[in-house]
Amino acid sequence: MGRPRTNDDAVKERLVASATEMFATHPRDSITVRALAAAAGTATAAVYSLFGSKDALIGEVRNRAVAGLFQELSAVPASDEPLADIYGLAVAYRHWGREHRHLYTVLFGGVQSFDPSGVVGTGDPVRPLLEAIGRALSASALVGDATSIALSIWVTLHGLVTLELAGALDAATAESAFRSTVLATLRGWAMTPRT
Repeated sequence: MGRPRTNDDAVKERLVASATEMFATHPRDSITVRALAAAAGTATAAVYSLFGSKDALIGEVRNRAVAGLFQELSAVPASDEPLADIYGLAVAYRHWGREHRHLYTVLFGGVQSFDPSGVVGTGDPVRPLLEAIGRALSASALVGDATSIALSIWVTLHGLVTLELAGALDAATAESAFRSTVLATLRGWAMTPRT
């Protein structure tokens, strides 16, 4: 059994929810601790006592976004068809982005800089994709460098999801573009490179 929720837990959750929405919809520098606290219905002291700083609160929002996306992608089962698995991961990525638009925007929209350091931790959302790409490379279903393939797929997905969240694509166009573009990207990496 978990510990009982305290008033601090409730305030913390309100602050995280308010920060998620505010950082997804406003420039980072325009958001003050006072505004965050007011949106959560609490005092500025709560930000400092529960998180230590505005940056630590932003870090908590980002950590939750990373954990949520990782959980969504990790739930996609691996099969004997690595290309189908990669497509399934693309579907899960899009689903998570659409269901958690503010977290998605905070994670990839510039509030925190995205630092593709090359180091993949155990809870890194790119890990399930790299594992599926590794299986596809071993099965000769894809040809190329795993990191380059992963980056290509992510760029494709991010562009599609960002356009969809911005309302630039209607539902039918978004669905059609998603399927055709992801499959075209996979076909591109499945071709033997010309020498």
